[in-house]
Amino acid sequence: MLYLIGNWKMAPEKNIQVIDLVKKTNEIAKLYKKSITTIVCPPAVFLPIVKKNIKVPLGIGSQGVAASDAVAQTGLISASMIKESGAQYVIIGHSEMRARGDSNANVKDQLTRLFEKKLTPIVCIGEKTRDEQGWYLSEVKDQLETVYGDLAPLQAKKIILAYEPVWAIGAQADRAATPAECREMTIFIRKFLSDKYGEKIAKAMPILYGGSADEFNAKSFLEEGTADGFLIGRVSLDPKRLGALAKTINK
Repeated sequence: MLYLIGNWKMAPEKNIQVIDLVKKTNEIAKLYKKSITTIVCPPAVFLPIVKKNIKVPLGIGSQGVAASDAVAQTGLISASMIKESGAQYVIIGHSEMRARGDSNANVKDQLTRLFEKKLTPIVCIGEKTRDEQGWYLSEVKDQLETVYGDLAPLQAKKIILAYEPVWAIGAQADRAATPAECREMTIFIRKFLSDKYGEKIAKAMPILYGGSADEFNAKSFLEEGTADGFLIGRVSLDPKRLGALAKTINK
């Protein structure tokens, strides 16, 4: 089973747009339910609306969670609130969150909160820059060690991991990442997981590509890049393009 996770970021703006987008995404999820697990992650204010209009097999997730349950955290939402909203998944460690101050330690604390409430973590990891000496691998290894350091296999297997090369994302990207670069990182990640949990468990853990994936390059990232699906942004807001991407993944 492959994954297609839509991070809506700070969009849409209106309730009616949210309902329309959910209904159209529902149809895509239903069409490809045998081969793709489809999940949408709307802004927190829209979680109740999405929950009301969502249909199986489309899953719902939150874009973040507070690192602790302390009440004095203006602007954040707790794992308990997310659970109450009906969400099943939560994105943590996203590059935009890390840019706003989330450290590896914060991501680990967020992960702990999610496991406490039996929510499925979508954990983003990735290097800020690429250097010819390969130091970027150390950056990713530090992130992996923080996430998986004390996790038992049963918990580790519940994580959906998304490789997100920060330098290749958004309007300020240095350039687009290549499927070969994605493959290099998935091999590196699986080697880390295999050393810690064994080859059988490591092979079963999903590793998604969280860069600028679309309906045109998805095939290469799945086949050559060995990704198990995608965490996408802009494309998830356009049902026509999302449908084309799902069709490519299904093939």
